[in-house]
Amino acid sequence: MNPNPYLKFVSDSVQLINAARSLPLGGFPPAPRPTLSPEAPKALFFAPHPDDETIVGAMALRIFREARMNLVNVAVTQGSKKERQAERLVELRNACNYLGYGLQTTVPNGLEKVGVKTRQNEPQRWAEMVKVIADILAKHTPKVILFPHERDWNGTHIGVHYLVTDALKQMPADFECYTVETEFWGAMDDPNLMVEVSAEDLADLIAATTFHVGEVNRNPYHLLLPAWMMDNVRRGAELVGGQGGAAPDFTFAALHRLRKWSQGQLNQVLTGGKFLSKSENPASLFP
Repeated sequence: MNPNPYLKFVSDSVQLINAARSLPLGGFPPAPRPTLSPEAPKALFFAPHPDDETIVGAMALRIFREARMNLVNVAVTQGSKKERQAERLVELRNACNYLGYGLQTTVPNGLEKVGVKTRQNEPQRWAEMVKVIADILAKHTPKVILFPHERDWNGTHIGVHYLVTDALKQMPADFECYTVETEFWGAMDDPNLMVEVSAEDLADLIAATTFHVGEVNRNPYHLLLPAWMMDNVRRGAELVGGQGGAAPDFTFAALHRLRKWSQGQLNQVLTGGKFLSKSENPASLFP
């Protein structure tokens, strides 16, 4: 018998993940949602692909549930496979309905070729896409927007970063909003915010991800979201808190870069890093 006490810990983790492969995909009744005031401020989540709203949507969910903002998912693209675009929109609509989010599309079948190559080599096409995003910003006048950071590895994620920032530059001089940059494919070097994620919120995000049935059948990545969010605690303890700092007592977390768009540029709003525990209302970040 192996005397290492951690063998059971690791083996049990593997068994849990394997057992979860047989859990149902989608079809759940709507998750609990807050009652919003008709005057509730809006938050826009700019999703590079259908399913990003659930994979990296922990902060968006907390903004919706705790800060009681009207969360609208902006489906920037509907994926690159034309034969799946209509189906992916249906899956996205179901996922948003489960969480209680609004849904804003861009153009029929979503924007395409959203990447830095288009930005560099097809200025007219890029300008047309920027206008689509600027019109959405003008329509909703959000208090908070969420979108990927500029080094999020995936070409569309990086493209959406520049698409949103270029659209912000087209807004009137007095336009202001808080910006929350997200990460998934590529880790941020300089996050300034670590947001604790409760077990309940994480479970709802996983369940919402399973509404993207075609994607999770191809790759059951929803089962690894807890491990990823646990690793975020490891990284964020020092990236956000400073090297050698004490780690907060979080199990799951998401890392972000929080700034504010005002006077035509992105401005810092935090002095140093911030740990937002699950007992703190994220509304405090957006005075």
